[in-house]
Amino acid sequence: MNATEPRILLTGFEPFGGDSVNPSWEIARALDGWACEGHRVGAELLPCVFGDALLRLDEALAAHRPALVVCLGLAGGRTEISIERVAINVDDARIPDNSGRRPVDMAVEPGAPAAYFSTLPIKAIARDVRGAGIAAGVSNTAGTFVCNHVFYALMHRLATRPGLAHARGGFVHVPDTPAMPLADQIAGIRQVLRTAALTRHDVRETAGREH
Repeated sequence: MNATEPRILLTGFEPFGGDSVNPSWEIARALDGWACEGHRVGAELLPCVFGDALLRLDEALAAHRPALVVCLGLAGGRTEISIERVAINVDDARIPDNSGRRPVDMAVEPGAPAAYFSTLPIKAIARDVRGAGIAAGVSNTAGTFVCNHVFYALMHRLATRPGLAHARGGFVHVPDTPAMPLADQIAGIRQVLRTAALTRHDVRETAGREH
């Protein structure tokens, strides 16, 4: 990679819950090294473990010094690429993580704000992914498992660390492969990264949901 190219850090998770494959990592590693609108993608694998995932995230942020960070995670049961709007400061695990940790009603970052919004152009991204023929939408909950844990911690770091003040970031959930072929997911995330790299100001259109 050219050291002067701005970097996009793209993370995915290891498999969890008895699965042998996690599409979030398959997508990330497929796009590792991709040249995207003047940026270069660097992929990093995160463990599906509370706490340990943040240690790995910190290492990745230090190594890449990214201009843009997009973290990917699997949302079983969803049928579209979900661009997450907000991360909340709570860990509340319904199931154990890959190390058996199961925090209940714990803060991701004690004393930090209750929530952070993504700094990605979430509505423009969803629009453009749909325009590429791939199902996508804005999601208003990233859950309270390790995905939200990483999303919140990422946004807290971008908001509070001077060395990351220039960077934008957010989180995208992908469906399992029975719901959407991996090739479509890879194409969808390519579009996510293109729009995120090119668009600073989001479009103003509804993405609200009643429930």
